[in-house]
Amino acid sequence: MFDNLSEKLGGILDRLTGRGSLSEADVDAAMREVRRALLEADVSLDVVRDFVERVREQAIGATVVKSVTPGQMVVKIVHDELVKTLGADGEGGIDLVAVPPVAIMMVGLQGSGKTTTTAKLARRLTQRDKRKVLMASLDIYRPAAMEQLAVLGRDLDIQTLPIVAGQKPADIAKRALSAAKLGGYDVVLLDTAGRTTLDEDMMSEAAEIKAAANPHEVLLVADALTGQDAVNLARAFDQRVGLTGIVLTRVDGDGRGGAALSMRAVTGKPIKLIGTGEKTDALEDFHPSRIAGRILGMGDVVSLVERAAANIDAEKAARTAERMRKGQFDLSDMREQLIQMTNMGGLSGLMGMMPGIAKLKNQIASANLDDRVVKRQIAVIDSMTRQERKNPDILKASRKKRIAAGAGLKVEEVNKVLKMHRNMADMMKAMGQGKRGPMAGIAQAMGFGGGGMPSQEQMKALAEKMPQGGAPGAMPSLPKDFPGLSGLGKPTLPGLGGFPGFGKKK
Repeated sequence: MFDNLSEKLGGILDRLTGRGSLSEADVDAAMREVRRALLEADVSLDVVRDFVERVREQAIGATVVKSVTPGQMVVKIVHDELVKTLGADGEGGIDLVAVPPVAIMMVGLQGSGKTTTTAKLARRLTQRDKRKVLMASLDIYRPAAMEQLAVLGRDLDIQTLPIVAGQKPADIAKRALSAAKLGGYDVVLLDTAGRTTLDEDMMSEAAEIKAAANPHEVLLVADALTGQDAVNLARAFDQRVGLTGIVLTRVDGDGRGGAALSMRAVTGKPIKLIGTGEKTDALEDFHPSRIAGRILGMGDVVSLVERAAANIDAEKAARTAERMRKGQFDLSDMREQLIQMTNMGGLSGLMGMMPGIAKLKNQIASANLDDRVVKRQIAVIDSMTRQERKNPDILKASRKKRIAAGAGLKVEEVNKVLKMHRNMADMMKAMGQGKRGPMAGIAQAMGFGGGGMPSQEQMKALAEKMPQGGAPGAMPSLPKDFPGLSGLGKPTLPGLGGFPGFGKKK
């Protein structure tokens, strides 16, 4: 969502960091470009004015002028102000400190993703927080809206309120609370109806439901692609029903990011959750400092580590690591690695969290590294027999042709997968034999030296050394902080060398 804003701000601030000193004129010129970038990202004009003025006031102060690296100090100021605009860390998540059943009311326009977000939140509360949840649809207008929530409930094994025809939304809310009390539920999620635009009927109905249910949380579900209308939407709902927080959906889309900056600043209500995909597990806490880091190209290593911990099967990973150590890395193992990467958000999702990745955008684009590449690679391996996966040396021309036809691809794609596997297998074999070199150093530093996966403590230690604030480029001293990486030279992205076409000189 923040790619365009990140690219523009990154270019502006890179020009500042390359200078030994800064004048007031340099800062003013940069702030004009920052202002333009924010407006193009659909950030509200009032928010842009306040933001730019705060940054400028600090950037021309004595702290920056006397700084050894004034350009990087300006970047730090921009980062800190972005965090303030987005909110404070710790505001994310749902407040469940109340007498059960805790009522949570979901409001928003039609098409913003309220019903899907209701199911995502129910799954999160059930699986992560171990709460007993009841979902209730109050949308009596949209065709099959109630049935949609019921289907999602059955898929997730989460109870939904039985449908009673002819009931008004406020009466359904009362019935849901009564059923929750009798059934011993901890949380009741009320999925309200929306309209395509703001209108008085929707607002009156929302106010009536709030009066009937007295919800502990009122969450505005807003599409991150809304743009400037997001401010009016958030303000209108806040005035009529009193919001307690905001949930942004379609954060994985190609919007310009202005909604996140504008709604928090205008309403003062925290962005609590963000929807990062269509699957019911794609709902995350909103961390302002991490999002600010992504916008400025600093990455978000902490979220990357958390996502890895949540999606990687430790036992399966340990078995794979042992096979790697023994030089037994076959195509089935590679397929498992590709699937794990897909579960963690795919190439685009992972790269967006890696520091400095924005500067490699053109190189990545020219290498055609996107999630479709990974899916094609998995399809190629799926078209092989068990014997072929275990021993790819038997793959001659006729077999390759059959595999390509089964995957719906050309033979060249099969050859690329086989080449990628050979590169990875050679690398893993060298690591297992204790040979030195860049990848061996990385393995030792990350805990692979003995053939085991890195521990959670090691992953956290690595994350803490990555820049989560301040100036970009403040990477850890690799040989100093991780002795196993001595002699690496300029750090590169580990693992991408195996992708055909990546890293080649143009």
